[in-house]
Amino acid sequence: MVYKKYMLTSTPFTGSSGVYEWISTFINFEKVKNRREFKLDRVRQLAEAAGHPERCAPSFHVAGSKGKGSVTGMIAAILQASGTKTARYASPHVSDFRERISTGGGFFEEEIYIQAGNELKELIEGFPSSFREDTSFFELFTLWFFLCARRSRCSAMAVETGMGGRLDATNILDPLVSVITLIELEHTEYLGNTIAAIAGEKAGIIKSGKPLVLAEQSGEALQVFRERAVSRNSPLFYFPENAEVQNIVMDREGTCFTLVLKKNHVREDAKTETLTGLFVPIPGEVQAKNAGLAILAIKTAFPGIRNEHIYSGLAGFTLPGRFERISCTPPVIIDGAHTGRSVDMAVKTFVSLYGGGGVLIFGCVAGKDVLSMAELCCPFFSEIIITTPGTFKKSVPKEVYDTFTGQKLKLEKKPEILFIPDTAEAIKASRDLALKRDLPILGTGSFYLAAEIRDYFSA
Repeated sequence: MVYKKYMLTSTPFTGSSGVYEWISTFINFEKVKNRREFKLDRVRQLAEAAGHPERCAPSFHVAGSKGKGSVTGMIAAILQASGTKTARYASPHVSDFRERISTGGGFFEEEIYIQAGNELKELIEGFPSSFREDTSFFELFTLWFFLCARRSRCSAMAVETGMGGRLDATNILDPLVSVITLIELEHTEYLGNTIAAIAGEKAGIIKSGKPLVLAEQSGEALQVFRERAVSRNSPLFYFPENAEVQNIVMDREGTCFTLVLKKNHVREDAKTETLTGLFVPIPGEVQAKNAGLAILAIKTAFPGIRNEHIYSGLAGFTLPGRFERISCTPPVIIDGAHTGRSVDMAVKTFVSLYGGGGVLIFGCVAGKDVLSMAELCCPFFSEIIITTPGTFKKSVPKEVYDTFTGQKLKLEKKPEILFIPDTAEAIKASRDLALKRDLPILGTGSFYLAAEIRDYFSA
């Protein structure tokens, strides 16, 4: 159904922040849990009424439990470096909402956000009030991105799903390539409580006849993706079968590695293609793997892309809140890790670069597996401060503290663990402690905590 478009009857926006504040008045399922049945009907109707801005340029669509933000950003950065004007959609943001809607190398011009915001508001005002009341923050934000992308006259889009995939608002795309990163148990209240169920939701982004580039998976998830790819006649490029990351070397400035691409992605007269000395300015073995997946996806869609653009795109890539060093005195690293696996990787990377016995400031939202994260963190820090991960989402920091100090945590020796529920006070205490004892700081457990720490040290 296409609704008549009316002239904008309310005051037009004069800044991008006004657009964001207006969209934030709609129900936000990132913040408020709601078991409403998710459907694509609303965003499809909006997109149709807007003239399908999601079709304005070829796209890459990225889903997964971990690493999807990095992979999306790396794809955008490489395309931008190749001279392809690229629009990128990601979530959540850390310090600036425009991190969600950006180009491959920075923010859009302010006028793009404003014009697209006014177009979006005019559009939604043409729908019945009952339709508007059911529309969500993420649905409108997603359409705002597509409108910005179209107004920017971009030549490609790199789009990260929000939650899941099958019913995610971004799934109105028909991409050149679908990309799925590692699958873990997440958002089980919405996606299911087994790896197979969650993989099934993520597999919803696989489009008929379009390639799927897939990160290494557990056997249970892999079976789901193989079966779905066959049913959709989608060529499957499984990373362990098509590429290999080698010679990973990381330091405090980033990660160097070699990528071997096997014959499916090179000239017919060659068996493999080896890219040596690749560098991404984020420390961590996982970032080398994310970069490998991004390269495989781009080579699948654009086999003729020049390798020099891959090198320069990765070398210039940045992403807030992903093992990001925000201070040198004392060294302060923030990472939005919020699952057992991601916290484990963040802690191991931190210890390998800065040594054990540092200060950990930790906070996570409600519903996380706190015990497993406590078991991973406690052996490596001399001081741990438990706090509130900001106020955006519900959290129970006292329960987190009780878990870190409780009897269920089986450790021979526990570090000193403090409970400072006020986030700003906790950050200040961690800084004072680190300076006094000449120790590094890791802040992790939530992107929202990472944002709070980042804002504190940038003030």
